[in-house]
Amino acid sequence: MVPDERPSAEGPATFREVFAQHEFRAVFVAGALSWVGDYVAKAAVTLLVYQQTRSVALSAAAFAVSFLPWLLGGPVLAALAERHPYRRVMVACDLIRMSLMLLIAIPNLPYQAVLVLIFAATLANPPSQAAKSALMPQLLTGDRLVLGLSLNSSVGQAAQVVGYVFGTAVASIDPEVALLFNAATFGLSALLVRLGVRDHPALMSSAHRSHLLRETRQGFSIVFRTPVLRAIAVLVFSAMLFSIVPEGLAAAWANEGAKGEMSAGAAQAVIMVANPVGFILGGLLVSRLFGPARRLRLMRPLAVLAPLVLVPALLDPPPLAVALLAALCGFAVAGMLPMANGLFVQALPNGFRARAFGVMATGVQVIQGLAVLITGLLAERFPIPVVVGVWSAAGVVLMTAAALRWPDRQTVDDAIAAASAANAQPPFKPDSPADGGTAPGTPDPRAGDGNRRHAVT
Repeated sequence: MVPDERPSAEGPATFREVFAQHEFRAVFVAGALSWVGDYVAKAAVTLLVYQQTRSVALSAAAFAVSFLPWLLGGPVLAALAERHPYRRVMVACDLIRMSLMLLIAIPNLPYQAVLVLIFAATLANPPSQAAKSALMPQLLTGDRLVLGLSLNSSVGQAAQVVGYVFGTAVASIDPEVALLFNAATFGLSALLVRLGVRDHPALMSSAHRSHLLRETRQGFSIVFRTPVLRAIAVLVFSAMLFSIVPEGLAAAWANEGAKGEMSAGAAQAVIMVANPVGFILGGLLVSRLFGPARRLRLMRPLAVLAPLVLVPALLDPPPLAVALLAALCGFAVAGMLPMANGLFVQALPNGFRARAFGVMATGVQVIQGLAVLITGLLAERFPIPVVVGVWSAAGVVLMTAAALRWPDRQTVDDAIAAASAANAQPPFKPDSPADGGTAPGTPDPRAGDGNRRHAVT
């Protein structure tokens, strides 16, 4: 069942209510396993390539190659997931990644083959994650969905910390063992999803398919031509533009800012871990302690607060203080994201869920990469504290503008009602939106003229 109304003003959903849904439990545990395995593999592959080549550049390339599928074809691969039952997509992607990880674990494999295989394995990430995102509203409703999204985001951040630490430790002894561990996590994930999730039918039947690129374009259209979805996208993309910066510049910042109280390596680790830890706490605490109506009111203040807490970087604080600022930023971003994601899901027609996720995930990847790249180039000419502080001050201005232009309650309600009406109709036919029209069963993306600028309350 897909939620067809705004979150109620009643108390927040509980962890017990969310985990009582057995299909969600299976997806949650499977996702946690594959995420941990993914980060273990990143640490292992990076070390494996470095041991073979003694090249920092090639080692970095082994790490960066995992992001390429999102940049080169994330929305198209996500659109592919829309065509098939989501459980089948998730299981197939896990089995493909398991098989390729077993190949990468072959001893003495040339690093060129390792890079090719790791790229092939990560091609399965966009359709798998898109299918998982699209499946969630079929498993949870109302405020349970918001809490479930928060739990998924938090476990992803926790998996990053655990995976990197565990992966580095195991890979330093034997990288192949770490890769075999990753293959095992994908195998277990496939088994959990296959046995624990019902085979929900595909939302796009073969009779309603068009060209894959046309379907991908429709994903972009529904996100950026629907005022409410566009407002949420702007808010999320803006948050990613600055929240990643302390983590991305951690190595250089630690080496320049560590002044005897701790080693540069320890300072780097503290700064890099701070944002995920803050994200975990923010996502869980805000979602659990505040009801839906209160979270809705907090969403925009938290969005502005996220860059604001990084502005004191201008004062060139010590590494521990930098880590605290990064943690507060992660807390604020995680506090507002689940509610934004929940509204996004409810204002989105069923047949566009996987494609819209592909658009959003690709945008997040590109924006984070650009933010680190641009601030890194600026840090070549200016002190890092100045770069981060000024960049964050610009983020405050950007987030304030996004918050002020947030659509009013009636516009949000209209968008959710239009999506609900579309979901109650027969599956859409995808031929007319490609020409700028609106397909049967699809809300007009221009619903809501965007002229209402008052707050949602």
